[in-house]
Amino acid sequence: MHCPYCLASDTRVVDSRPSDQGTTIRRRRECESCSQRFTTYERSEPQLIVMKRSGAREPFQVAKLRRGLENALADRPAALEALDGLVLDIERALLQEGPLVDSDQIGRSVLEHLRDIDEVAYLRFASVYKDFQGASDFEREMAELDAD
Repeated sequence: MHCPYCLASDTRVVDSRPSDQGTTIRRRRECESCSQRFTTYERSEPQLIVMKRSGAREPFQVAKLRRGLENALADRPAALEALDGLVLDIERALLQEGPLVDSDQIGRSVLEHLRDIDEVAYLRFASVYKDFQGASDFEREMAELDAD
């Protein structure tokens, strides 16, 4: 690890502790050259591969999931507070499915979680995920929400 102050590569860990509900390790480091202290965070990258509808495969991207949820939750202040936990819950659920998940599994998991948090966000996401073509698609989906 290089010191952000003097760029020396000789640093030592002063303190280590779990962060972000145990998904990240926070480390306090001290530079042996300039004695400045700084913080680093370690997070394991999920070993998920997403099988797209086209058949292409790509690594799972938490940032992409987060963007989709942010779009669905836009202007929904109560739901935005739950965003970090929601992203973690969906990622954990996908990791339990195994190393290869298809994009439909991700979409279904997002919908399942959004249904419990915010119906408007659920409908926004469903309209993109299920490729709504008109008002009748919204009506059908709202009827299913009401039935549940």
